[in-house]
Amino acid sequence: MTAPVLMVLASFLFALMGVCVKLASAHFGTGEIVMYRGLIGALTMVVLMRQRGQSMRTTVPWMHLWRGVVGVSSLCLWFYAISGLPLATAMTLNYLSPIWMAMFLIGGSVLMGGARINPRLIATVLVGFVGVAAILRPSIDRDQLWFGLIGLGSGMLSAMAYLQITALGRVGEPETRVVFFFSCGGTLVGLALMLLDGGPSAWHGWAASLLLLGVGLFATAAQLAMTRAFAIGRPLVNASLQYLGIVFAFGFGVVLFDDPVHPLALLGMLLVIGSGITATQLRHGNGPRQNAQDTLPPDLDT
Repeated sequence: MTAPVLMVLASFLFALMGVCVKLASAHFGTGEIVMYRGLIGALTMVVLMRQRGQSMRTTVPWMHLWRGVVGVSSLCLWFYAISGLPLATAMTLNYLSPIWMAMFLIGGSVLMGGARINPRLIATVLVGFVGVAAILRPSIDRDQLWFGLIGLGSGMLSAMAYLQITALGRVGEPETRVVFFFSCGGTLVGLALMLLDGGPSAWHGWAASLLLLGVGLFATAAQLAMTRAFAIGRPLVNASLQYLGIVFAFGFGVVLFDDPVHPLALLGMLLVIGSGITATQLRHGNGPRQNAQDTLPPDLDT
């Protein structure tokens, strides 16, 4: 398959993962969902690494630890936000990561005494947060505001995780090893959260168990499709196509969960998508020198 087709497939699979998370949250706690998602991902990566003859040993364990802490925290917050928000809203807030990264770039430039800050980048960030305001005002009830703030936090942590993924790529870590250690971290953190929440849930039937399996399988399949797309395709095209996940999630939310359709929320989603694509283009286009590892695919579910 071509890279654009793979990215569309990955976006669709991530939206399906979101559907499974939302349905599973009626029966399982966030920690339990994160644990099974991580366990399935880790087992899949073990199989892939064995097939490719790759070792699990790493020379940069502390970098993996930091990536795991940030990425798993983002994942937990995102899954928690999905349980209490319209599906498309939760995905949009998590997909704010390019805008957060643009903010980090601006802040870093100010702290390092950079002489010039691209005004288009500043405008992109502002437009992105206008989009967030448009999404949250019509589509979140007062009792859902907490979930909205959690969703915003997941997007910010996702941006930090993406930066760490790039750093790991620059030191030569293969994506399978990065995803493996991240999945192991998710398994351990999810297990701890599950135990703190009173232990594993009671048996809810095969349908509920299949939802947990779906979370792990859809997320892992989406990661593999996305990784392949970034390996053979154009990074900016792929980064733009990933926002189709919001469109898919919106359709699933309306059809499966009767999520409300607010014109202002739709406008906000368009602003966030446009700002994210623009921020990605500006970050890639304005750097001093494009490093090959900068094209590593982000782990979209962090």
